[in-house]
Amino acid sequence: MGSTMKLQKQLRKKRRGQKGFSLLEVLIAMIVMTIGLLAVILSFGTAIEATEWAQEDLIARHKALDAMESIYTARNSQQLPFAQINNVVNGGVFLSGAQPLLCAGQDGLVGTADDVACTAPDTGAACPGGIECLMLPGPDGILGTADDTTETLANFTRTVTFSQTFLPAAQGGGVNTNLIAVAITINYTKAGRYGLNRSYTVNGLISSYH
Repeated sequence: MGSTMKLQKQLRKKRRGQKGFSLLEVLIAMIVMTIGLLAVILSFGTAIEATEWAQEDLIARHKALDAMESIYTARNSQQLPFAQINNVVNGGVFLSGAQPLLCAGQDGLVGTADDVACTAPDTGAACPGGIECLMLPGPDGILGTADDTTETLANFTRTVTFSQTFLPAAQGGGVNTNLIAVAITINYTKAGRYGLNRSYTVNGLISSYH
């Protein structure tokens, strides 16, 4: 009899040790798993979007840096007096507001009144609407063959903005007449993405000394 009771106690103890998950534990596990899956899905979405915009992002960065470099070159070569490194409204030569990506005219600077219509690189063919364009390989995947395609940069604009800088308070805090700030912003959209746009801005300081 004693051995039977002992066996029953052991069985009851074993059953308690084999107790399954409660409904609450299952729900918590499902919630944690769902949150993890959503995080993975969102990361995939971000990666896909970055890939889709990769070409436009690269073009925007290149065009902003090119414009900045042309300003520094004009200053260093004394091609452009320091007083004219400004927007037209402030006595300078650079147009205000967003401008299409035309090519530099005789002054070698983009964003000024003498900008001209662009031609396609290598071929010299006129770009659609005079806006800068790129030659891309066609179905054969080889650049420089008859099936190359022309891609216009009409979905890009460039804004060149100059602003005053100021002296430190110890020096009076007035306008620094020997230093001006410049911001070049490229705004762009992507074909098929109506209403979605991006921008890339590069900032610099132009000194009257070189």
